[in-house]
Amino acid sequence: MVENGRIISRDLEDDEISIDLLELFSVILRKLHVIIIVGVLFAVVAFLGTKYLITPLYTSTTKMYVLSKESDTVSYNDLVTGTQLTKDYMELVKSRPVLEKTIAQLNLDMTAEDLADMISVTTPEDTRILTVSVRDPEPQTAKAIADTVREAVGVQITQIMNVDSVNTVEEGNLPEKPSSPNVLKYVFLGGAFGCFLAACVILLKFLLDDTIKTPDDVEKYLGLSVLASVPIQPGAQKAKKKQGRRSAKQLARNRK
Repeated sequence: MVENGRIISRDLEDDEISIDLLELFSVILRKLHVIIIVGVLFAVVAFLGTKYLITPLYTSTTKMYVLSKESDTVSYNDLVTGTQLTKDYMELVKSRPVLEKTIAQLNLDMTAEDLADMISVTTPEDTRILTVSVRDPEPQTAKAIADTVREAVGVQITQIMNVDSVNTVEEGNLPEKPSSPNVLKYVFLGGAFGCFLAACVILLKFLLDDTIKTPDDVEKYLGLSVLASVPIQPGAQKAKKKQGRRSAKQLARNRK
């Protein structure tokens, strides 16, 4: 009997949880238009902020190939050795001599650290091709920096790493469209955050509201049976408030 009682109590608890979840879901559905409106407003704000407050950046990319001195042809061992040295080449791209030479040659008004933050270096797996990308608000400046860095690091690698040459695979391109910020991404994130925030506020307001609104709430929360209920017609509360204000004004006049 006790076990059956425990099973029944567990079933009741499960029913209460499912009812609460359905009630929360119904609240969300009733306020779905509000959530959508808030999401659209946040998306518009994100679009305007991204479009007018964030400076667009253009990316120019150049590629180079490092050829060792052992032979004119590339063997498997040569390729393995070259790929192991690729990380060394990547470090030389952002070395201070390369950065300072680039700044001096282009008369850039920035420090070596600032220029290093604008440069990113990658290399495809199992290759000796270095890809240098430069981000700048001006596309012409991004291309000029990419080409100058490629030439400067080519000299640096040839002198330090004792390689035969550093050949240009691709010169820096002149970007036509900004690479960042991603407007669609920010608009989507703004809209999603607005919908999430609106849903949280609606649910929090619902959970904190402990007022009795319907006869079912009386039976559910107080355990009392409702014998009768008097419906309030639309506008009745406003009429009562107006009557109360008029009576208050009349009392004030009578006192005078």
